[in-house]
Amino acid sequence: MDEPAKYTLHYLPIAQEDLISILDYIASDSPSRASAFIEKLDTQIGRLERHPFLGRVPRHPKLREFGYRVLIVASYLVFYTIRGDRIEIHRVIHGSRNLDHLV
Repeated sequence: MDEPAKYTLHYLPIAQEDLISILDYIASDSPSRASAFIEKLDTQIGRLERHPFLGRVPRHPKLREFGYRVLIVASYLVFYTIRGDRIEIHRVIHGSRNLDHLV
């Protein structure tokens, strides 16, 4: 029997936009692959409800200072914070992107 979720997920609007962009980008090549990948992302991010410390603390000092954690899903980085019993998903970006503009 599954253990009940201890945390709730909340996607910030920019993170929702990131997901739509990822879906659109992959779907332009293969709609079925896009759907499967978004499902994989959703499953992995959903694991945070029971295991909020699954993601690692980022190396970038500014991200650490703001309390970010990062979950790696394939080539994408999911940046989130833990606020009480709530997990806030801030960004979902490709790992090859320059992160300096995010901090």
